[in-house]
Amino acid sequence: MTREEQLQRFMEEAHRAGNERLMLCSSGNLSWRIDEDTALISGTGSWLPCITKDQIAVCRISDGTPLEGPKPSMESTFHLGIMRNRKDVNVVLHFQSEYATVVSCMKNKPSDFNVTAEIPCHIGSEIPTVPYYRPGSKELAKAITEALANQNCALMSKHGQVVCGKDFNDAFQKAVFFEMACRIIILAGKDNYLTLSNDEIEDLNTYILGKSSK
Repeated sequence: MTREEQLQRFMEEAHRAGNERLMLCSSGNLSWRIDEDTALISGTGSWLPCITKDQIAVCRISDGTPLEGPKPSMESTFHLGIMRNRKDVNVVLHFQSEYATVVSCMKNKPSDFNVTAEIPCHIGSEIPTVPYYRPGSKELAKAITEALANQNCALMSKHGQVVCGKDFNDAFQKAVFFEMACRIIILAGKDNYLTLSNDEIEDLNTYILGKSSK
């Protein structure tokens, strides 16, 4: 793909996330690995639902150096940190969808989000919660990078969510399914929803995903 084609694809995927209402205005950011050491990242202050090509930054993954375009998102540090740690990750999405963000602000957050098979199958049965740190801070970047070293979704207390994936569809699907799970949890009410047991998750691993932890 040419750089122009890459910018066009990034813009379209950002708009898709916005159309799903995964974020409002400037509340989210997106990154995409385009080669081993280069990523596109939404520019600081940009609105993903209506981002334009000139609001997309190009950065070096290995050291975070901006290469082209506007100043990258203030959350670019954890985007690039995740990509440095995980060669299997090519897309990182920070979003603030309605129900998942309600959960992030709850005093007593759920410890188990496995309300439907989509969570363990597409995201993973464990979703870590990161304590509140100021958005854009080194502390937040470190916490998110560490939380997603072996997981695919993290909840940021009083802030939002982050998912990572092998491509745009993978990351988008994880974000949508996590929002769905949080919606079920909120609408069902405390102590009024069921989650999959460990045996049921193991059954999914064995017969649907073709893997087993045993």
